[in-house]
Amino acid sequence: MMEGQGSTWRRANAAFAIAAMIFLLLPSLIVIPMSFSDSELIIFPPKGYSFHLYQRYVEEPGWVSASILSLRVAIWTTILSICLGVPAAYALVRGNFPGRRMLAMFLLSPIMLPSVVLALAIYIYFVRISLSHGELRLVLAHCVATLPFVVVTAAAGIQTVDANIERAATIMGASRLYVFRTVTLPLVIPSIVAGALFTFLISFDEIIISIFVAKAGDTTLPIKMFSSLVFEVSPVLAAISTMLTLMSALICILVTFAQKGDAKP
Repeated sequence: MMEGQGSTWRRANAAFAIAAMIFLLLPSLIVIPMSFSDSELIIFPPKGYSFHLYQRYVEEPGWVSASILSLRVAIWTTILSICLGVPAAYALVRGNFPGRRMLAMFLLSPIMLPSVVLALAIYIYFVRISLSHGELRLVLAHCVATLPFVVVTAAAGIQTVDANIERAATIMGASRLYVFRTVTLPLVIPSIVAGALFTFLISFDEIIISIFVAKAGDTTLPIKMFSSLVFEVSPVLAAISTMLTLMSALICILVTFAQKGDAKP
């Protein structure tokens, strides 16, 4: 009797989870057929289908350049976050020094702060140090927001590595840097890849921080989309939203495969 009730409860939980996922994904899925509409208005269901919205995305000024800027910023943010986050995660997991918990809280604090507060603080700091390079400002600001995700994912991977392997390499005469580079790092590559993919996606979609720190003329794709919603509702947004949805789905799939690789012994 109890086993039957448990099975019913599991099926009910599964059904609820599936219904919640459908509810959350449905707005994104509706945008996809709208992006192939032949109308100049955003309507659902489309009366006809064509690729002219994607053609407008390529031909209209501003969209492609904004996408390229977002891509560059996301790539540099990912590289910088990995270079800073992985060593920090290793120090937090393997290190035993005074203030380790405070350092961990400091590195993870951007997650706890509202985006507006974080963006305003970064903007004021850039003004105080007179940092005027627009793209560099975007990269550094996005790095502050994405670094905690790299630290968390890398730390989770490092914790799965047996510390005795590192001790054995150290006993054989290898330096700590050599052990990290040749022993630990190859074992946590899947976690690093997952963190890098999340970092890229977060940076590419970031809008609040970008609005605060971007200079005039440095328009990322999210800022361009937001401006289009404020001043006009361009149907090109449906095509861009579809491309971003597909990119997010692809990154989530890649993260899943990376995590499976990390779970292998």
